Amino acid sequence: MTCRSQRVLHPTPVTSLDEYRTCGGGRGLGAATRITPAEIAGVILAAGLRGRGGAGFPAGRKWQTVAANAEAAGAAAVVVNGAEGEPGTFKDRSIVRHNPYRVVEGACIAARAVGADRIVIALKRAFTTEVALVRRAIAEMSAAGMIPPALECTVFEGPDEYLYGEESALIETIDAGGPFPRVVPVYRTGLGGVPTLVNNVETIANVPRILDRGVAWFRSVGTPDSPGTLVCTVTGDTRRHGVGEMRAGTSLRQVIGAIGGGPHPGHSVKAVLSGVANRVITGDQLGVALAHEALAAIGSGLGAAGFIVFDDRADMVAVAAGVARFLAVESCGQCTPCKLDGAQLATVLARIAANTATPFDLTVVERRIRTVSIGARCYLGVQQETVLTSIFERFRHEFDEHLHGRAPRAEPVPIAELIDIREGVAVLDSHHAAKQPDWTYASHSSGCTPVDLRRNTTGGVGP
Repeated sequence: MTCRSQRVLHPTPVTSLDEYRTCGGGRGLGAATRITPAEIAGVILAAGLRGRGGAGFPAGRKWQTVAANAEAAGAAAVVVNGAEGEPGTFKDRSIVRHNPYRVVEGACIAARAVGADRIVIALKRAFTTEVALVRRAIAEMSAAGMIPPALECTVFEGPDEYLYGEESALIETIDAGGPFPRVVPVYRTGLGGVPTLVNNVETIANVPRILDRGVAWFRSVGTPDSPGTLVCTVTGDTRRHGVGEMRAGTSLRQVIGAIGGGPHPGHSVKAVLSGVANRVITGDQLGVALAHEALAAIGSGLGAAGFIVFDDRADMVAVAAGVARFLAVESCGQCTPCKLDGAQLATVLARIAANTATPFDLTVVERRIRTVSIGARCYLGVQQETVLTSIFERFRHEFDEHLHGRAPRAEPVPIAELIDIREGVAVLDSHHAAKQPDWTYASHSSGCTPVDLRRNTTGGVGP
């Protein structure tokens, strides 16, 4: 096998621990055992590694906070968040499929840094391929002595709900509850009541090589505030869909071109969504660098680097309706404005897209966008407000066109988790269309019907 590799996303699957060791696997863990736990966290902080799950919080600072709380509590745990339910994102499953050993090694280093005696790698039960790969990697690494007997390392298989990926809801689920966000921070009271470090799969996968190669190596690419690489997913109105590792600081236009092949011939990019958590990025902003500071400067965010592209044929009212429906259905219902206002937004936006709304419906949208996040204990209500407000502001004229019947009737654009990317075509979770606000399903579905997202505004295939 070849050992040529990008930093996180190995070009070919690593199929055994021996292969991983041939490519330097285990050296990061070895380096971590030669320094103190505090020094490990210091290395991660100096490297500038930021969380790759969405918020971009400095990983080293998070590790130091958990370690300080663990010292006072006398115990700690590490949870690797592999729930990956953000629409348009397939990076974590790609990382695990290509090299599960690196994820387990990174988790072991994190456990040493915060003084944890337990690691849980949290995936979804639907991720059967990834679950099997991680379990095999744990077994091989345990047999080889890379995971000490005193360190418990297991895989947890969770539900399909979007909120399962929210870190406090993740802990609640592992602790035999449900995917319901809570108020108490997990770095203080987490898994089993002990301080818990929760990091995304991609974040943890960066750790072994930082310990092995050093801070200067990690910072040799990217930007000063967003060093390293980003594993990006591109779907939507592009020639192909895929996952690729890019240097932070690369322009969004270059990422769409390199991974997605650019827009279809004769068409241009109209808008891009970074999952369903940040303000829409419009076609005139494609020169923005993929870095937290650059995206913040235009009022958007990096999220999990899953980019859903819409070309000049897209109906942005239908896009807004699709986003609103997804978030309304996935709301857990603990916060009344999020659930009720979110549901009303989804209903009214679908009416506007279908040309059956009245001017008063537009007023309802404007009001509910401002109230949907009131009292929210997690970010979901804020997502509704953020994404929908940005679409409404940037594409207000399209809403007016629907209200006056001058735009064709449209159905909400399908917005849901990706099941897979097969031969350059993203496979959408079609089962989500039957999901109800109480998380039951109106009808049966296989959940894996291929939906060609290259023309996701109509469901047809692009030229």
